[in-house]
Amino acid sequence: MPPNPTVSPTALVCDVDGTITDERRRINLEAVRVLRTLIDAGVPVVLASGNTVCAMDVLCKMIGTDGTIISENGGVYRVTYQGERHVCADRSLAWDAYRTLERHFEAKGQALELYSAEYRFADVAFARTVDVDEVRDVLAGSRVRVLDTQFAIHLVAKDVNKGTAFMHLVGDMGLSPADFMAIGDSENDVEMIRAAGVGVAVGNGCPATKAAADWVAQKKYGGGFVEAVKTFFPYFFDR
Repeated sequence: MPPNPTVSPTALVCDVDGTITDERRRINLEAVRVLRTLIDAGVPVVLASGNTVCAMDVLCKMIGTDGTIISENGGVYRVTYQGERHVCADRSLAWDAYRTLERHFEAKGQALELYSAEYRFADVAFARTVDVDEVRDVLAGSRVRVLDTQFAIHLVAKDVNKGTAFMHLVGDMGLSPADFMAIGDSENDVEMIRAAGVGVAVGNGCPATKAAADWVAQKKYGGGFVEAVKTFFPYFFDR
């Protein structure tokens, strides 16, 4: 689908893994260059991820953003490094669900591998060493969402996602969702993509993400991110 030439976003919110990286989670250097071009031009840039706040802080420092983030799949958000850290989810729900999974898989002789539990405030993340469909079956009817980002499995309260955090965050920034282009690849990006003025999926996006998007990049991973930014912010790159 060609982009709408009347749409001109003035801010960007983007996923990290699978969107500005390759399939091995290596940052695409051209994506970093493009992000820095926007940042240096004064365009607000928000990184949105399932990663922890501390991991996002490192990434923001190395890319050069002002530290505005959505982390833990919408469970946490913050405006700038100096801003208050807002925790939007009841993590006890995720822990209860995780313990249910532990009992289920231990009975089958399978162990779960937690990711950075001590650094998380809102969700629980673990390795993709078990079948995500089985995880969903075990937790059917529970109060958590099961998210498969292709890099980890996450458990977070059902009423929390990147889209809900995004709506809170843009208000705190004094902006409107319509100001933003949102771009991602995974099922945890769907609500954020729908909420933004322009929603974009990179070429490797899952079917649900592509269906939610207004526009889908031809290229995959970081290459698709670069393609999208240059399409919707052409005035910074056509000089």
